[in-house]
Amino acid sequence: MSGAPLYDTIGTAYTATRRTDPRIAERIWAALGDARTVLNVGAGTGSYEPPGRYVLAVEPSALMRSQRPPGAAPCLAGAAERLPFDDLAFDAAMAVSSVHHWPDVIAGLREMRRVARRVVVFTHDTSAAGWRDRFWLSRDYLPEVMDLVAGRPPVTELADAVGARLEPVPIPWDCADGFFEAFWRRPEAYLEENVRRGMSVWSRLGADTERRVVRDLGDDLASGRWAERNRDLAGLDEAELGLRLLIA
Repeated sequence: MSGAPLYDTIGTAYTATRRTDPRIAERIWAALGDARTVLNVGAGTGSYEPPGRYVLAVEPSALMRSQRPPGAAPCLAGAAERLPFDDLAFDAAMAVSSVHHWPDVIAGLREMRRVARRVVVFTHDTSAAGWRDRFWLSRDYLPEVMDLVAGRPPVTELADAVGARLEPVPIPWDCADGFFEAFWRRPEAYLEENVRRGMSVWSRLGADTERRVVRDLGDDLASGRWAERNRDLAGLDEAELGLRLLIA
């Protein structure tokens, strides 16, 4: 299960932990350049929608649309692969942490390219060699995450589809947006039920896997094994864990 059906099931927890991180937002908004009209594709509850510009959102999940806060940009029901707009109707189209749930990501990106003069996408580079081993959670506790990314087009193919360049986005140690890698220096957070509910990976891999990871990570935190294995993280203010901006 992915896309709208997944988020209609798990999306109730997203407003608790998924919010705009100002440092990542600064990178995304800078990439939008001087765009005055912005289409947000796979918009969810509206994180990272830029202030001071006209924004129109598109989101397939009714549950996510219902949780958009008062004053958020107007939001239409729709999918990235079939955007109901004329060619070049917007100055820019953006997508934040959503393309990995699209049924046909290449078609969706090409639709963004069709309706906008600029395309900005915030996503993960899961194709890079050693991606799993870069983050301790997937390396030591959750190797099954590789099953979720198997068969996805590499991020270079996504960039090529719209003529985009790739820019790395480091994750600050105190990242406000609770996506999968956000708590890389705060491992205790992964033991919290409400934090995990804001990450689609757990629902997709199942309750047995989740319980095993929570048990093993809890044991390693209590014994000091986690701290010993990851002592080099203590002095880092940010980490490069494969997050990328595609800018076209």
